[in-house]
Amino acid sequence: MNVFGNKGNNANLDQTIGLSNLGDQFWNLTPAELVEHAIISGQGMLTDTGALAIETGEFTGRSPKDRFIVCDEKTENTVWWGDINIKFSPEKFDALYNRMKAYLNGKDTYIRDACACADDTHRLNLRVITEYAWSSQFAYNMFLRPTEDELQNFDPEWHIINVPGFQADPDIDGTRQHNFAVINFTKKMIIIGGTGYTGEIKKGIFSVLNYILPHDKNVLSMHCSANIGADGDTSVFFGLSGTGKTTLSSDPNRRLIGDDEHGWADNTVFNFEGGCYAKTIDLTRESEPQIFDAIRFGAILENIGFDGDTSTPDYTDGSITQNTRVSYPMDHIDNIVTPSAGGAPKNIFFLTCDAFGVLPPISKLTTEQAMYHFMSGYTAKVAGTEMGVTEPETTFSACFGAAFLPLHPAKYAELLGEKLEKSNVNVWLVNTGWSGGSYGVGKRMSLKHTRAMITAAMTGKLDASEYQTQAVFELQIPTSCEGVPSEILNPRDTWSDTSQFDEVANNLANQFVKNFEQYAAETSKAILSAAPKVMV
Repeated sequence: MNVFGNKGNNANLDQTIGLSNLGDQFWNLTPAELVEHAIISGQGMLTDTGALAIETGEFTGRSPKDRFIVCDEKTENTVWWGDINIKFSPEKFDALYNRMKAYLNGKDTYIRDACACADDTHRLNLRVITEYAWSSQFAYNMFLRPTEDELQNFDPEWHIINVPGFQADPDIDGTRQHNFAVINFTKKMIIIGGTGYTGEIKKGIFSVLNYILPHDKNVLSMHCSANIGADGDTSVFFGLSGTGKTTLSSDPNRRLIGDDEHGWADNTVFNFEGGCYAKTIDLTRESEPQIFDAIRFGAILENIGFDGDTSTPDYTDGSITQNTRVSYPMDHIDNIVTPSAGGAPKNIFFLTCDAFGVLPPISKLTTEQAMYHFMSGYTAKVAGTEMGVTEPETTFSACFGAAFLPLHPAKYAELLGEKLEKSNVNVWLVNTGWSGGSYGVGKRMSLKHTRAMITAAMTGKLDASEYQTQAVFELQIPTSCEGVPSEILNPRDTWSDTSQFDEVANNLANQFVKNFEQYAAETSKAILSAAPKVMV
């Protein structure tokens, strides 16, 4: 065995996680070295932008049904078990990990020391062991990068072992199929096999932080983007895919804290990550200039197509997957905050694409309503977004990230409520979807008007507006907003048939209520009181 790179003085894989008899070990290689390894091994090519293009293989996205959590004394009574958090026994974990170790005998590995959380109080040291060079480069891009001096005595608290070439045997290992991602909170390990999709690494650590921070440190973990204004005011943006989270948080007049994962401690909002992992399907410089220009040497493009026989990416090509991606370090963007942290938020925006045309383009939420809508995590799919979707469909994802929540959603909502009560924070529900009717009848909300409303909220101009209460959802709607026609602010006024609006609004409210039934037993009366009032 040969050792290459900066191993530091506190790095013994055999003593810490029982990994011995490896081939060559490549510790903390530079991006240039990792790119060279990927190309020489035939696992990647350089595009004309300088980015490394790779294919993740069979899996081009996460596999939620193959993500498990070890159920033991630590987690048995704390984790929210069910279809999202699937139980895995400690004995099965040990046996599966032993088989992974046997697979790695004699194989070269790439070891990356990294951190999560851009707040020293909550920083989590990570060691990522990967089979492929580009997986190590992904970890370099997405996590925080220790200095050369910090690497000398680096002490990892968590280990991630990522081995795409190792496939589980469900009959032997107790997995559902040959791919898996298993989190062990007691041993502080994540093992991933049978899949090359890099997002499993990123979301594995997000899931870990979603347990540790709220449960152990009273810090709210959030699936959101965040930015900061010239006056130091922090804004946070929640929203599921298609709601405009990335677009609306990218503001040339504000600096980006981060685009996906954050924590809210007492007086600060901090990024968990050191990079961005963005979708590239149909990407153009005009639509997303920051992302487009960040795709250069050091970035990794996943599962993209090319323009003919050239090395020019074709971002319209979804032949491998519609989930084409790019990862890049935060310093590939100019307009960022360094370090990636800001003060406690002044404004929080819940973005929803309401295809039914019921929710106002902007409304102000009470603390109880904020907790309720946070737990609901509503948006709607429209025709053409997924196979089989021909009519608008409601989608609910608790806390705007249900797939990554080890704890019951009420825990996160109540923690949000505590922080709202202690801070002078405005919470806004913003509909980036339809107005004047449902999808197919009404029109999509103007991006120009949505930006104007968000700007008015952040600058305090909406504070001076008068408000009216919407029936059913009981939302507070401003009667005026600079740069926005007043007649669109109340959605009921935009429908030609108000009785039809009332019927659709009542139907949507009923879906909110039905969705919330799964949380009711463990949810406070204060949150339940904010449910929409369905008219019988």
